[in-house]
Amino acid sequence: MLRMTRFPGARTTQTAVLVWLCAVVLAGILAPAAAHASELDLQIPAIDTSYSLFGMTVSGLTLLYIGLAVCLLGMGFGLAMYNKVKRMPVHKSMADVSNIIYETCKTYLLQQGRLLVILEIFIGVCLIYYFGVLSHLGAGRVALILMWSVIGILGSYSVAWFGIRMNTYANSRTAFASLRGKPLPVYEVPLTAGMSIGVLLICVELIMMLIILLFVPGEAAGASFLGFAIGESLGASALRIGGGIFTKIADIGSDLMKVVFKIKEDDPRNPGVIADCTGDNAGDSVGPTADGFETYGVTGVALISFIALAVMPEYKAQLLVWIFTMRILMIVTSIVSFSVTPAISKARRLGRDRTIWYWIPNLADGIQPPCPKTCVLE
Repeated sequence: MLRMTRFPGARTTQTAVLVWLCAVVLAGILAPAAAHASELDLQIPAIDTSYSLFGMTVSGLTLLYIGLAVCLLGMGFGLAMYNKVKRMPVHKSMADVSNIIYETCKTYLLQQGRLLVILEIFIGVCLIYYFGVLSHLGAGRVALILMWSVIGILGSYSVAWFGIRMNTYANSRTAFASLRGKPLPVYEVPLTAGMSIGVLLICVELIMMLIILLFVPGEAAGASFLGFAIGESLGASALRIGGGIFTKIADIGSDLMKVVFKIKEDDPRNPGVIADCTGDNAGDSVGPTADGFETYGVTGVALISFIALAVMPEYKAQLLVWIFTMRILMIVTSIVSFSVTPAISKARRLGRDRTIWYWIPNLADGIQPPCPKTCVLE
């Protein structure tokens, strides 16, 4: 039989390690409240940095103001793409079906709006009790949290509404473009619609955050960011969960009608088809659009909180400017790449392009021969 050898002092070592771990846990639990910090403790530093760009000295505030202008231009780009999709050719019967789906989606969104009002009243009472009564914050800061929470909810709700309107336009235009039997138009319509929603969503988010950073006093910025994050998270969660439940119920309803009337699920005679299409738009458009708005916002608030609370004072302003500059540059590069990519795709499909634009995309997927005559698109 094998016997385990017990080394002298092993039990003592294990006990010592266990006691040490318990002491660490208790120290974390019983640490004084002054050692902890939250978004309410944010003190946004003065943006007094300067940078050398192309031989010119540019202040950090100037970069942020330029970023605000870029966001406004980005919103204009998103609205221009919206009008572009709206003006695309579409058959009247397809447009009619698309409009019925949108009207049903609008009914759903109006109902969700009423729910959000009730939810915000309930959450507002909780915020007043927590921050005003338990945390002993002043009435001004509590009002600031409530105001920005409402703005956050309105942001999530508005981009969700824009997304559902754009998608119902894009659905019918994509269906009509598919009648030509060519893949490129079918790819371009939803890409344009998605780019419009994405750019406008990000620009609206950045405008709100830049307003807090540039125009709200530093000592009140923490309450503003906190309220904004609470509001957009609340709106996104309600729209996400509600959209998911709606699409499942509509899908089951359409299936039940299929069983009752012995017709296919997507048969136009099935009265559940429009509800099913509405559910798909609610679950796959309203929820993800609001969720994207919320995710982009709360990650930004988390980064700002980390910089303001954990970074050494001499680097705080520089990192804040750097984060927002990178986010603004991403808008510019996204618009540029979106504008260039269709031209490259068309050139490659037509077999006319042999410049560097032909070879760069192929470096990632291997060098391929030119498209043969059988796959040439006009």
